[in-house]
Amino acid sequence: MKKGIHPEYRPVVFQDASADFAILTRSTIKTTDTIAWEDGKTYPVVKLEISSASHPFFTGKQKLLDTAGRVEKFKKKYSKK
Repeated sequence: MKKGIHPEYRPVVFQDASADFAILTRSTIKTTDTIAWEDGKTYPVVKLEISSASHPFFTGKQKLLDTAGRVEKFKKKYSKK
């Protein structure tokens, strides 16, 4: 690999404050904020608005839409009279 052209790949904490959820992984994202992790070390932190812990699809709180009613409505509206 060429020297000096690749971003720094380092451990980073992604934190979802609304769900009190955090995960430590590796990333090249730039951030100036830091957080003390469970192992006692300090890592850069990225604050998220939504994650798998707070997204309705993953939490099971997603609302299902009535697609059958929409199909009949479309056929009724655009069928030949």
